[in-house]
Amino acid sequence: MIKAILIFNNHGKPRLIRFYQYFAEDLQQQIIRETFHLVSKRDDNVCNFLEGGSLIGGSDYKLIYRHYATLYFVFCVDSSESELGILDLIQVHYILQEVVMGGMVLETNMNEIVAQVELQNRMEKSEGGLSAAPARAVSAVKNMNLPEIPRNINIGDINIKVPSLSPF
Repeated sequence: MIKAILIFNNHGKPRLIRFYQYFAEDLQQQIIRETFHLVSKRDDNVCNFLEGGSLIGGSDYKLIYRHYATLYFVFCVDSSESELGILDLIQVHYILQEVVMGGMVLETNMNEIVAQVELQNRMEKSEGGLSAAPARAVSAVKNMNLPEIPRNINIGDINIKVPSLSPF
């Protein structure tokens, strides 16, 4: 069961707070501070799951989070929830991008929204995902037919000798 959803910025300022279990207001503030402290000190390359803080239930609870740009999306859940399922739930922001852009509603037809999200997923899979992009870029540059670089440039009385550049 989801106990709380916490969204806060990189400075710990809450942007959206939803508790689904009763906690007194002062305890809620402590939970927010403790949760921010736990997730903000973690490196971006580590697992997005960790044991809940001492205030929200200790080892029986988990914090599942994602850090996007300037926001942390944190779900406090008990042991019955699937970590990967919750991470998928956090990914809903992709759908919001299909509905709202620049403060304007683009589309309200759910079939069209789902079709666009599926198209985006297919494109990412066919391209090998974002992690393959740098390798594809280097490969494309290596395979370009560039004209020979001039070795000497003469402009009037000025002669410029261009040094040899090593290939990739």
